[in-house]
Amino acid sequence: MYSSSVADAPLVREPLHAPVAHLVRGGIVEGTHYGSVVALDTHGRVTFQLGDIEAAFYPRSAIKPVQAVAMVRAGLPLDGELLSLAAASHSGEERHLAGTRRILELAGLTEDHLRNTPDMPFDPTVRDVWVRESRPPSRLAQNCSGKHAAMLYTCKLNGWSLDDYLDPAHPLQQAIAEIVEDLTGQRIATVTVDGCGAPLFAVSLNGLARAAARITTAAPGTPEARVADAMRDHAEMASGSGRDVAALMRAVPGLLAKDGFEGVHVAALPDGRAIAVKIADGANRARIPVAAAALARAGVDPARLKEFAGEPLLGGGTPVGEIRPTRALDPLTEAT
Repeated sequence: MYSSSVADAPLVREPLHAPVAHLVRGGIVEGTHYGSVVALDTHGRVTFQLGDIEAAFYPRSAIKPVQAVAMVRAGLPLDGELLSLAAASHSGEERHLAGTRRILELAGLTEDHLRNTPDMPFDPTVRDVWVRESRPPSRLAQNCSGKHAAMLYTCKLNGWSLDDYLDPAHPLQQAIAEIVEDLTGQRIATVTVDGCGAPLFAVSLNGLARAAARITTAAPGTPEARVADAMRDHAEMASGSGRDVAALMRAVPGLLAKDGFEGVHVAALPDGRAIAVKIADGANRARIPVAAAALARAGVDPARLKEFAGEPLLGGGTPVGEIRPTRALDPLTEAT
């Protein structure tokens, strides 16, 4: 289905984004979100594209399933909800903190070994509780703590150093980079630092979609299948209560989905159909309706996607508009 060869790195250039969503108020387009969208068929061929799907970009947390696969390939023995947490951008709920502590305990480590940036919980309601209780920012509460705990556990199992596990030259990060290139099918364009402090690898939007499809089509029992099963079976552990990405996985049977900061979204079905979205201005409000429209373009029943049309635009507390994907994303419109 997918070639085992690795293509050249995508070009680092200004992306040629296109309009992907309109902000409509009272029947008038008030604003426009630009971005790029790709949809792949069961053979990895591009069936729909909008904007620039080949320029180098940072997938942010949407790359976490790939990082988790790399860790499992390197011997990480987690499954179920703890493996889902290893691929998570979690909300900072108590179950996420408890799960991260459990991973650290399995490794014989503590929170002090984490090198991610201390932060408040991602979920606004949980964060408000922390503020009322005067709880300070915490490495455990930061949304990438499960991934960092899993990284440390992987290092411990392999006898790799712990203090510098975030260094791009560290054996762990080299192993992750190798799997990023393997699953995306392309060389990494450049490496920078993500918000949590971990190395962040630039690939293309097309490459990100390919990686998700490689994960969902892998044979049962493989590291890829273990990560996909864990995230689908424990969607709230990979995200949080009330998160749209978890709801999307529940609504579409077999779907693996992952969001990322700056308007990134990737999703793939067990048959290999996949989509990836990048909202140019990073607006989260446009991410989910555009991703839903892309999934409809990929052949998902639109009836399963109705709840992901986007939040209503309010005027005086009353709905007066919406975020609406552009006509180019309508599955009844011919691809351009």
